[in-house]
Amino acid sequence: MRWQELDQQPCSLARTLSVVGDRWTLMVLRDCFLGIRRFDEFEKRLGITRHVLTDRLKKLVEEGVLKKVPYQQRPLREEYRLTEKGLDLHPVILALVNWGDRHMADERGAPIEHVHKACGKVMQPVTVCSECGEPVTARDIQVQVGVGWKPEDEAEQVLP
Repeated sequence: MRWQELDQQPCSLARTLSVVGDRWTLMVLRDCFLGIRRFDEFEKRLGITRHVLTDRLKKLVEEGVLKKVPYQQRPLREEYRLTEKGLDLHPVILALVNWGDRHMADERGAPIEHVHKACGKVMQPVTVCSECGEPVTARDIQVQVGVGWKPEDEAEQVLP
């Protein structure tokens, strides 16, 4: 499987990685969820080259994850805002942050806490079944062919 062909794979994870599977892209998304919107702010916070940042932002806009919104007319200046498609990545970012807090934090603990606005408590993301509401882990799930599977996908070996 070639990196440039991930978006052609019969696998939702591969297709997703074709959009967000780059470390700088994930860092840009992290900053978007922290309220960063302007090119120079991304550049300053991330210490990323202009070329790489331009490339990642362009791809996120082309994929509909971010949209450009003018904040100044003369000269035209635009900022980057998460779209609904982009906001749908929030659970993914939260899950990665939670994993990092559990397995990569130093002795001081998590550097950032996520507080649920409704109850005011520090929260941890939990994956639950959409049908019964029970928490689920990898051991609680089985995989089966879905309606999007095509017979020619058999050669791709996505399922064991």
